[in-house]
Amino acid sequence: MRFCAPSRLVEQFYHEFSERVAPFILYGSGDYHYLSALWLRRVDRPFLLVSFDNHPDWDIRPPKWACGGWINRALEIPFLKHIAIWGCGNFECWWPHNIFANRWAQREGKLEVHPWADDRPIEDRQRPQAILRENWRAYFERFAAGLQGANFYVTIDMDCLEADSALTNWENGKFTVEDLEWALAKLRQDNQIIAGDICGAYSKPKYARWKQEFASNWDHPKLDLPGQEKIQQVNFSTLERLWPALTH
Repeated sequence: MRFCAPSRLVEQFYHEFSERVAPFILYGSGDYHYLSALWLRRVDRPFLLVSFDNHPDWDIRPPKWACGGWINRALEIPFLKHIAIWGCGNFECWWPHNIFANRWAQREGKLEVHPWADDRPIEDRQRPQAILRENWRAYFERFAAGLQGANFYVTIDMDCLEADSALTNWENGKFTVEDLEWALAKLRQDNQIIAGDICGAYSKPKYARWKQEFASNWDHPKLDLPGQEKIQQVNFSTLERLWPALTH
């Protein structure tokens, strides 16, 4: 299932495991983040999705089930009314790399993406929905306050965090753990987090099919990571703070 899988295998996986999955779930590397689109199927009332992620995961190209395009699978769920993605620092949010973004969902008001723009030219920093370190909390506070009484599903990919707080299979973002703790508390002030997940901690890649392995190796950045003991120490320290913030 890592990175991508045929629809047949995805549905087989969901049929086998869906009844065992709790409302809040902690699972593997961000290579599996597209499985969040399956966890969303369990929600039985209208809800909004908030994703904290260093990548928009909005690519409309094949494969249908893959970590780079799972937001499109989420948009197919009838109870899901809106998606807000916060903290993208990846190049995919900017021209020309955003040419394969889901423009229809954005035009229809079903999808909003808030990328970091601190290191971008002035015209990018002024783009609607772009965020800066100095103003992102004000934007998020207005977002949360404007949706009083809403039900939220929150998904956190740990690659949205700076490198001191998370070691992952992907590039790191700019959030601190304190940022996410604050944001989750803001969402809970006037709304309800009814379900959610955390993924993204590093795990050694292992693949079942050569095409899957080729695509994954081509897409992944080349990272210089410390040893497994250090990786686990950093990630567990962060999870010990984020898990209670998400689930309580």
